[in-house]
Amino acid sequence: MADIAFLLLIFFLVTTTMDMDKGIPMILPERGGEVKINPKNIAKVLINASGDVLFDGEVVLDQELKELLRTRIKERGLDADLKPKLIVSIKTDRETEYDRYITILDIVKDAGATKISIAEPDKD
Repeated sequence: MADIAFLLLIFFLVTTTMDMDKGIPMILPERGGEVKINPKNIAKVLINASGDVLFDGEVVLDQELKELLRTRIKERGLDADLKPKLIVSIKTDRETEYDRYITILDIVKDAGATKISIAEPDKD
């Protein structure tokens, strides 16, 4: 009986396929040198350890963040590739919950941002 159980286990392990398309679909830039960016074209979003969102240093609610980003994207205009000039820099605290980070990332994308910088949290 144990032999049959092990054979079935091996059969299912060998024939099962894993879906590897999980994750955040993002296009990463080519490796290269540094590019000077106008500071007016950068919107800073910080998510602190308690999950509060700071937009350019001021605490905002999720819906407010979306509207502020939409307004800022319209103000900054489009680049030569007809994409928004605004770069949204998202930075988290080391203690920020992953679900909260993904929620804010989705809000930023829904606001129309196409250039998103994911900044590394400060090291303690």
